[in-house]
Amino acid sequence: MSTDSADWQVYIVRCGDGSLYTGIALNLDERIDSHNSGEGGRYTRSHLPVELVYSESAADRSIALRREHAIKQLSRDSKLALIGKSGR
Repeated sequence: MSTDSADWQVYIVRCGDGSLYTGIALNLDERIDSHNSGEGGRYTRSHLPVELVYSESAADRSIALRREHAIKQLSRDSKLALIGKSGR
């Protein structure tokens, strides 16, 4: 199966210090586990543990990457609104 035909996920995790990290994954459970084991992204390695607070499906990798970029451009308050939180 081509990875472009799989169901991609765009996700936001809350890091141990309260910061938010946005990424994409084919297997969200495995990706969150890799973040928490210190094998995920460089940023999350030094901000453990992470907790999944938001995810949405994307039809393919290209769409997921575009959505990830759009979310990363949002302000912290807009990201909190997206995940349904009102506090910091």
